[in-house]
Amino acid sequence: PARYFDTKTTEPISFFLSGLEELLAWQPNSNDDFNVSAVPLAKRQPPLHSRRPRTLVCHDMRGGYLEDRFIQGSATRNPYVFYHWRYIDIFVYFSHHTVTIPPVVWTNAAHRNSVPVLGTFITEWTDGEKLCEAFLAGGEEAYGAVAEQLARIAQHYRFDGWLVNIENTLSAAAVGNLPYFLRDLTARVHSAVPGGLVIWYDSVLKDGTLKWQNELNDENRMFFDACDGLFTNYNWKEEQLERTQRLAGPRQNDVYVGVDVFARGDVIGGGFDTDKSLRLIRQYGLSAAIFAPGWVYEHLGKENFLQNENRFWGSLAEYLPTHSICTLPLTTSFCLGMGTSTFLDGKDEESGPWYDLSAQDIQPLYPEHQGTLSTSCCLQDAWCGGSSLQLQGTIPPGEERVAVRLFSLQMPAPPKLFLTLLYKLEVPQPDDFTVALEVTTWDSGICFEGNPTSLPEPNGRYHPRFLPAPPPSLAKLLTACHRGSHGWTSRCYELELQDCSLRDLSVIVSRQQPSSQETSFTCLLGEVRVLDSASVTASPPQVNSVVASQLWWQ
Repeated sequence: PARYFDTKTTEPISFFLSGLEELLAWQPNSNDDFNVSAVPLAKRQPPLHSRRPRTLVCHDMRGGYLEDRFIQGSATRNPYVFYHWRYIDIFVYFSHHTVTIPPVVWTNAAHRNSVPVLGTFITEWTDGEKLCEAFLAGGEEAYGAVAEQLARIAQHYRFDGWLVNIENTLSAAAVGNLPYFLRDLTARVHSAVPGGLVIWYDSVLKDGTLKWQNELNDENRMFFDACDGLFTNYNWKEEQLERTQRLAGPRQNDVYVGVDVFARGDVIGGGFDTDKSLRLIRQYGLSAAIFAPGWVYEHLGKENFLQNENRFWGSLAEYLPTHSICTLPLTTSFCLGMGTSTFLDGKDEESGPWYDLSAQDIQPLYPEHQGTLSTSCCLQDAWCGGSSLQLQGTIPPGEERVAVRLFSLQMPAPPKLFLTLLYKLEVPQPDDFTVALEVTTWDSGICFEGNPTSLPEPNGRYHPRFLPAPPPSLAKLLTACHRGSHGWTSRCYELELQDCSLRDLSVIVSRQQPSSQETSFTCLLGEVRVLDSASVTASPPQVNSVVASQLWWQ
């Protein structure tokens, strides 16, 4: 069927639903198995509902369902990717189809990086009025059926809820039932999807007129009260932020103030000035909804996209609270879910462009510039997948080392950790440098390394012990310890901690001899793993009753 499979290639594709009939007729069937997300939402610290301002990204690009609709990837050159997941809290996939089901590749990439994904339910223009009249004015049974279907769709495809956008006027009967519909939808989503969310877009008012308010006020508050949050329109002024903060009270983090990166209309900021809007929004303790950050790709072009993308998000970083990883194992090759080649064990196995966000790895922090240091994505060389992480910088005169923070962590440290690192140094004399991992812990008087006789480290910095060879029980898993090839160096480490809580994982580049000259270096990181030794030595669960379906032989 054309809804589920591309007519030209027969490959499985993601899809949307148009109109009320398609929504009410939707049933899961065996053709849409490919569309079910295979990656559960990873836990994070602090949890999404903790009391601090959040950041929502609303992705709207040329009508949606572009190359990202190909569930098993495509040979797209210079595609759009998003990878600053550590800096955002919610991802919305937006299009102008009635029911926008997020393409599963986005859900997989976001979930792997602890970010929930919302689809969009939108009605607009005259058709929207008719659609709303049909289900909202029809009473409890009619709007209940729509709420039930939307909750079932999110549960079936394993994404996390809905942005609801009613952009047309409503009759008195329809607007009277709207808060009940929102309450019903929110309750159903919460019970069907753990951690599910329903967010309302600032559009119609309590009397049914369509009039964007650019704030929370008494005209739209009844809709905010009926769901998990309000996404405001973009043409706000500072006094509206102040009024919104006052009215929202303890729920100020549930108001997502809209920021249009394309800066359409009378707005503050936009483009590379988006930080101006964020600075104001955060002054009032409100959350932000960044709309169409694909501006970087669409407006500035595909050629220097990765460079421009790092610059854009780097300029906002001070206003974006990050979230930490709180489960092990942590393993990543830094792949972006795209490439100009496919690498395996450091070897270029297949040249040619590819794009598949489901193959995107856990992404690190991307500090734009830490003084003389920059972190970027390198497509020219990788250990596994399509890219590696490139660290470039200089070690200042008289200093021995620089540290680059890769991940923030927040979890109790297991008694024994194994860590692996694959890197490639691009310097004239690689032997003059060492590259190693550093783990920091949260301050606590009871945290010790190894045996209780060792003293606690000042400022909780630990340098895991280098293992020349992996312990026999791990030899198979850690063949990595001496599998460096094609110019890549491999290292294994262990770290024993008692009563500690993990805080950061950094990579340290140091020179063997102090020098009065500054020394420049480029280092590619190909893979980093942090493993709890207890779970590594346990035998993996047995896999039973495997079923293969939807086979296409060529």
